[in-house]
Amino acid sequence: MSTTTTTTVEPSTATTTSSTTLLAKGMPKTNRSLEAIATNDYRDVRRREHHEADIVIVGAGIVGCAAAAAFGKQGRSVILLERSLKEPDRIVGELLQPGGVYALEKLGLRECLEDIDAVPCYGYQVTYHREPVHIPYPANLTPDSTPSNPPEGRSFHHGRFIQKLRAAARATPNVTVVETTVTDVVKSGYTDQILGVECHTAGKQDYYFGALTLISDGYASKFRKTYLPRAPEVRSKFFGLELIDAELPMPNHGHVILSDAPPILIYQIGTHETRILIDVPENLPSASPKAGGIKNHLLNVALPAVPDCVQPSLRRAIESGKFRSMPNSFLPPATQKTPGLMILGDAMNMRHPLTGGGMTVAFNDVLLLSQLLSPERVPTFESTDVVLKQISRFHWERKNGSSVINILAMALYSLFAADDSALTALQNGCFRYFQRGGTCVSEPCGLLAGLIRTPSVLVYHFFAVAFYAVWCRMWDGPVWRAPYVLFVESFLLIWKACVVIGPYLLAEVRK
Repeated sequence: MSTTTTTTVEPSTATTTSSTTLLAKGMPKTNRSLEAIATNDYRDVRRREHHEADIVIVGAGIVGCAAAAAFGKQGRSVILLERSLKEPDRIVGELLQPGGVYALEKLGLRECLEDIDAVPCYGYQVTYHREPVHIPYPANLTPDSTPSNPPEGRSFHHGRFIQKLRAAARATPNVTVVETTVTDVVKSGYTDQILGVECHTAGKQDYYFGALTLISDGYASKFRKTYLPRAPEVRSKFFGLELIDAELPMPNHGHVILSDAPPILIYQIGTHETRILIDVPENLPSASPKAGGIKNHLLNVALPAVPDCVQPSLRRAIESGKFRSMPNSFLPPATQKTPGLMILGDAMNMRHPLTGGGMTVAFNDVLLLSQLLSPERVPTFESTDVVLKQISRFHWERKNGSSVINILAMALYSLFAADDSALTALQNGCFRYFQRGGTCVSEPCGLLAGLIRTPSVLVYHFFAVAFYAVWCRMWDGPVWRAPYVLFVESFLLIWKACVVIGPYLLAEVRK
């Protein structure tokens, strides 16, 4: 092993120097083109035969494919490894907010949203005890948006989108895609630097080496425990069903259903298919085996909560028995200091998928990382100290965008899954706040869409909701209760708001 590692020669450094020298001497354009072809062919041979590249990426999902395309376009030599290149079948990663669409476009991958039967999404309808409020994406927050051309999200079958991303990565110059199972990392016994990964390819042991190893192996990452200080906290599960030809109250919008039951999310993912995600907290009595299990909860709790027009298709889906679950986890980000290694995506940072912000965070992370590690800033990934410095910058610079989405997702879930009187009052205040319209709805939706990336705006609106909840309590009850609400309940509600949002704010400012 050590012999192979020590004798590895990174071709990109030598060939770049050679090309630069020849250009400086006025090498003819035709010969320059031949030199570039020869360089690319040589680097391709190094990837395929010697399993060496500038960067080895583990996981050809959302993050891995986007990163491979981004670094490949920069001229980096990239090896992208994936356990199975078959079309995946998942119940999350199906809604891309406008901020994610914009990041995808900046990465040059917007065409991956075409020809997959993706459905445009223009905002949300939130239904609170069968009372709806419209929350459209705000205009004028992206370069090409206007009141007549509002920002647009997309919803789709996850697997179809992944296959388009993989095709784009495969078609990118300097990228080689390999189907193999990564089992471990290869580490230097002298410096503890990660040198690459150990794999099993077609039943045989194999190795791939890179100056930088980027791991994006998803929410069930096998490497997280070793290299990151925190473990995911599972708050609940989403049980997902696919509805056929469902009639939605507001087409081309996501639907959030709030009632006495845990929240329900509905959005169309194809011409005939609609996804419904039903939140089931741990130890929920109505879903216990004694009460009849998850099917009892779906039939007797979730079904009556959804709009009447959705109920026939949901009943058919429940009776078919084809429902799957996915854990809803919270994992705050942490600084990374392992030389030669970077962990990204759900392996590094997760939030509740209620707001559909995961892919928006992922694409913006890839965009920022590719900028910080561009050849202009980091000529070679062999400069480990420089790479680590840029990874540290990445941790802090990403927070304007990621912290807004992380905190909003977890805080809204706490409100929408209210399980005590104070949270219920805050939930009512949140809904009534949206009904006010104007900036009370446009700015919160801009935060949710990934278009407003200012944490102070989130904090302002969250506490504005808390104070408005106090106002609603004063007006909802008899006059004689007003002093009690003003001097007692107001304190309890503001304190509860601090308890809800405080831990997530602290989690984002920690290293």
